[in-house]
Amino acid sequence: MSPRPATFDDLRRRRWELLALTSVGAFVNPFLGAVTSVALPAISADLGLSFSTSMWVQAAYLIVMAVLLIPLGRLADERGRVLFYLLGMVVFAAGSLLCAVSPGGTWLIGARGLQGAGAALLGATAVAIVTAAFPPQERGRALGINVAAVYLGLSVGPPVGGVLTDAFGWQSIFLVNVPMGVAVVLWGWRLLPRDEGAAPRVSRPDVAGAALLGGFLICLLVPLTFAPQWGWVGARSLALLLLAVAFLVAFVLVERRTSDPLVDLDLLVHNRLFAAANTAALLNYMALFAISMLTAVFLQVVQGRSAALTGWIMLSQPLMQTALAPVAGRLSDRVGSRVLATGGMVLTAVGMLLLGALPADAGLPRLIASLAVVGVGMAAFSAPNTSAVMGSVGRHQLSLAGAFLSTMRSAGMALSVAVLGGIAASRLGRVGGQVIFGNGATGSAAQAANVAADFAQGYSYAMYTGAALAAFGALVSLTRGPHGGTVPETHGGTGPAGPPAPAVADDVSASGD
Repeated sequence: MSPRPATFDDLRRRRWELLALTSVGAFVNPFLGAVTSVALPAISADLGLSFSTSMWVQAAYLIVMAVLLIPLGRLADERGRVLFYLLGMVVFAAGSLLCAVSPGGTWLIGARGLQGAGAALLGATAVAIVTAAFPPQERGRALGINVAAVYLGLSVGPPVGGVLTDAFGWQSIFLVNVPMGVAVVLWGWRLLPRDEGAAPRVSRPDVAGAALLGGFLICLLVPLTFAPQWGWVGARSLALLLLAVAFLVAFVLVERRTSDPLVDLDLLVHNRLFAAANTAALLNYMALFAISMLTAVFLQVVQGRSAALTGWIMLSQPLMQTALAPVAGRLSDRVGSRVLATGGMVLTAVGMLLLGALPADAGLPRLIASLAVVGVGMAAFSAPNTSAVMGSVGRHQLSLAGAFLSTMRSAGMALSVAVLGGIAASRLGRVGGQVIFGNGATGSAAQAANVAADFAQGYSYAMYTGAALAAFGALVSLTRGPHGGTVPETHGGTGPAGPPAPAVADDVSASGD
């Protein structure tokens, strides 16, 4: 057995094994999201959850992850990324076990929040570890493989989730994560460097900045999640949204005056590639994350298909992503990210238009083809965009950059669940939201048919809204500059330790066309 490495630089010689380790973490997060989407109707029926409450099963996970990503990313840069990654796997596995033994909705939502904390630790560190371990000329390829692991989780999640739910009950979808987590921790402990050399000093924690950022994200995401129940202009929704604005303004003021801020706002103001790529990621995930959840409901509630068959149908989207993400990553090493990421978002918009145009009795070929178009678009976008973000900052900010990008993703996912989920449920009303999953068996056959028709119409509106968001994201992606690739090694994530010169995009993309 190879000896435990002394430093992270020693571990670089085993960078492909390190990539494999972090790819497991990249796999489990989307795998859990995919299996939960397929099992959500069964979970809701068993625990008696309404449609709005069932949305919290997804949203609690995403909100906790969004709130913790940036503070944990900052700590990981200073205390050790591999150590924080392994800690994340421990927390994730513990949350999975608690989800499996949930006696009711409140317990399940709380356990999902704990899973979100573990996912924040994984998301804040995995991409940063890969970026630091690989030289710039290999970065796109390595990140493409890492992203392919994400899509592999999405690929096997729907069919595995359907089979497990039908054969062993919904609890089994959470239990499978526990042995996986134990295996990763044992494997990773052998690779954990005795000294990662993450930072030359440990800074004072920016507690005020972390609290204000967390307050902003909570006050933004909670009312959007509950808006269908509270009303989009209801008193609680408006009050929390106004608080979100106040928290954001206070956060910016505090970060500008703090000598060692949680987030270097200059990254957003002066680094055009970093700002454009992160904004595009926010819009991309806001557009498409709810597809799997809402399409699973469409297939089972509107078309009456089983959970297992639903999983196989939904496989077409992540399969395309898994197959094409490494290709897009390698291509981005040569041509940069702008064309690939922008073209990917355009394809995503086209795929969502096709989904929105589906009739209630749409056949399998049309369903599968529409989902496949979305998969191709996502594959073209993700790895090049991630490589561009991670290549636009210095080595001392890798976990922060990865955490910022993951925050944009998770915030986009939570907004997608809230906004697109709210639009899909907008025609159901209070009674329809209660009976859509078969809760309260007093509903007549005619009522069930009306609920299915109302959801089908709402699903169409949600997909059209997502297409518009993806199209807007494509326009934002264009602002990254004509190249939008990675920065030279002296500026990028794998250059010498210590603060580098201000990060710029390759050639001219950070400073102007």
